[in-house]
Amino acid sequence: MSQLIKIEALTAAELLKEFELTEPEAEDVVIPDTAPQISIEKLMAAGYYQDAIKLLAHGLPKREAVWWACLAARKAQKPDADENNINALLATETWARKPTEDHRMRCKELGEKTQYKTAASWAATAASWCTGSMTPAGEPEVPPPPYLYAHAVAGSIALAAASIDPENLEDCYELFLAQGLDLARGGNGMLEGA
Repeated sequence: MSQLIKIEALTAAELLKEFELTEPEAEDVVIPDTAPQISIEKLMAAGYYQDAIKLLAHGLPKREAVWWACLAARKAQKPDADENNINALLATETWARKPTEDHRMRCKELGEKTQYKTAASWAATAASWCTGSMTPAGEPEVPPPPYLYAHAVAGSIALAAASIDPENLEDCYELFLAQGLDLARGGNGMLEGA
């Protein structure tokens, strides 16, 4: 039985339908007909961190996944971050605590203002893609595809790792995966020393 109680998918195959693995060799590592936890652990052990992040992002519930992106973006945010990026992260943290439509729209606005260039911007975009419509107010509603938020979460985490230490991505990936796995176990992802 999987320890990742927040992941509802019974097999990795259910989640792999929603995205492509970054590394073709990673396909030899995943075991589609087993619990996602097994493939996540195998991907991590083989050093396919981005693919482990993608798989975990697709497995987590929306709020937990967005909170995970917030944790990574918070770690990556520099003291000299501009006001829009600071506000994007704050708005996303607010949405993760209380996912109202007003909070989602604020995330959408700030994701656009920050031009999808930072981890905070992609975290805000992830929140905006969890519910509601992707079209501007007054236009016919177009709901986001079910797993689009997970793509933004994985992008946010990868961008956070690259902006913290591009020469040493592995340590960042390992930290962020530990946080994500904690969330999947029912924790809050806020690990000691992180």
